[in-house]
Amino acid sequence: MRSGKTFTVPFRRKKEGRTYYKKRLKILLSNKFRFVVRKSLSNIQASVIAYHEKGDKILFTVNSKMLTKLGWKGYTGNLPSAYLVGLLAGKRAVENGVKEAILDLGFNNSTKGSRIYAALAGAIDAGLKIPFDPKILPTKDRISGTHIAAYAQSIKSDKPAFEKEFSSYIKKGLDPEDIINHFNEVKVKING
Repeated sequence: MRSGKTFTVPFRRKKEGRTYYKKRLKILLSNKFRFVVRKSLSNIQASVIAYHEKGDKILFTVNSKMLTKLGWKGYTGNLPSAYLVGLLAGKRAVENGVKEAILDLGFNNSTKGSRIYAALAGAIDAGLKIPFDPKILPTKDRISGTHIAAYAQSIKSDKPAFEKEFSSYIKKGLDPEDIINHFNEVKVKING
């Protein structure tokens, strides 16, 4: 960055790796709300944010820990829980009068069928209009947890491996092979 006697110091948030300003400017020029999805290993978070000159205004935030209040017994960092978080966030957005938004990935990589796009699918099913390419969304089978149930069934004969892999499910009283029905029950509660 240094050239000659004077040089430009980059913005603090850019140096910290927290804001990608070129992408942010393109999103803000749309003049719409932002549907922000962030993920960690065991949590998915979805927020609806409005731009304001003095700082962005967060209308609300929904995370996968809130699903436990609705009776979710499964893991809170997988595709089914990401979809349910997006569905819950989409419902709240529509109730608050937000009809359109733009997906904001931040520094997350855009990976076809990922948890971020599962949350997007939930928000779209709730009635929020967000521009997207249908090819990037995960399939309905993966969203409902069919892949988890199939994996649980495949290792059920190896009891130690099964109990190690699905210990949190067993502790909460959920049979991993029954995750599809459980997913649909919680989905009905959210749509209620």
